Amino acid sequence: MPDLTYAEVGATRDGPLPAGYHHLRHRFRLPDGAFAGAAEAILTWRLHRTAGVRMRTHAPRAAPGVAVTPGLGVGPLRIWGPCAVVWTEDGPERAGFGYGTRPGHPERGEEAFLVSRDAAGHVWFEVVAFSVPDRWFVRAAGPAARGVQHAYAWWLGRTLRRLCQP
Repeated sequence: MPDLTYAEVGATRDGPLPAGYHHLRHRFRLPDGAFAGAAEAILTWRLHRTAGVRMRTHAPRAAPGVAVTPGLGVGPLRIWGPCAVVWTEDGPERAGFGYGTRPGHPERGEEAFLVSRDAAGHVWFEVVAFSVPDRWFVRAAGPAARGVQHAYAWWLGRTLRRLCQP
C-alpha cells in the first residue's frame, strides 16, 4: 500500500468515523434495478469521469493498493489529489471503494463511494468521508472548502442517478 497521510485506514467502510476530522455523509436514492450498473460505474471510475473529474490511474478498476489521482477544476486551476484505494467491496447488496490521501493531497483523510440495495429492493448511493486540511489554501478557504466537498458529493449523486436512468 502506498504511503498514506492518516492513521485511520478503512474507517469509511463500516465503523464510526474517527474524531478530530470533518465528517461528510450524503445518501442518494437511485432508480430501482440500478444496482449492477451503478456498482460498475463506481468501481471502473466511470462515475467520476462522467462527473468531470480527471482520474489518473493505470488500473481499469478500483482495487486495494491502486494509486489514483483525481483532478478537480479546470486547466491550470485544476487541483490534483494523490490517493490510494484502501478497500473495495463488490457483493450482491453492496459495492464500492474507499480511497485515502497520499502525500501531495490538499487534505488528509479518506472518502468512500458506495452503492447498496436495502431489504425493500431500493438502491442507494452514499458518499462517506472524513478529512482535515493539509495545505494552506484549504485551511484559508475555511467553511467554503467544506461547501465544495458537499457540492462534490451532491454532484456525484446527481451524475450517478443520470447514468442509471433506463
